[in-house]
Amino acid sequence: MPESSAPKPALAGLAFLIDQTLPQTQCTRCGYPDCAAYAQAIAAGEAAINQCPPGGQEGVQRLAALTGQPEQPLNPHFGIEGPLTVARIDEDWCIGCTLCIKACPVDAILGANKYMHTVMAAHCTGCELCIPVCPVDCIQLEVVTPGASGWQAWSEAQAMQARQRYARHQARLAPPPAAPQAALPARADPASAKASAIANALAKARARRTPPV
Repeated sequence: MPESSAPKPALAGLAFLIDQTLPQTQCTRCGYPDCAAYAQAIAAGEAAINQCPPGGQEGVQRLAALTGQPEQPLNPHFGIEGPLTVARIDEDWCIGCTLCIKACPVDAILGANKYMHTVMAAHCTGCELCIPVCPVDCIQLEVVTPGASGWQAWSEAQAMQARQRYARHQARLAPPPAAPQAALPARADPASAKASAIANALAKARARRTPPV
């Protein structure tokens, strides 16, 4: 019997705990589409614990303590530890294309098509995903925690808020559930209906030929 593709309970539980330990910036710099996917990869032994630049070296220490793996330096291939930054849109250059709104994983950008956009700094995680999609390069990053980086620049409360906003973002993008279809009446088999009609006709004919007793 083939094994189920669903994660095993112990593996799923470990992935959940790892995800709770990550900063939830959803920046994809770890090489995975979001923090939850990276957590699942760590739990499955498919990714190292040193691939999260926003968490920094303290983040590696937290993951090492949780997973029992030895601590290792942050892998520079995935980026370097740095202060928290937030995006800022130059309103004079913004053309209202909405591409940055679509790219933001926590819905921290407000605006509408052909109208100027703005970033809600309190909700921005500094993921930088809005920058490469901007066709007029009107988005810049501003440092908001000079002298502090990694988990020293990012709080548990901010991580929880980012996780919640990302969950709402994902739910908003999810396709609506398909409406249940009403059961259609069974279609009669033409051949069966014809055979039944012939049988009834023959029965009536025999009844007419049979003399009464």
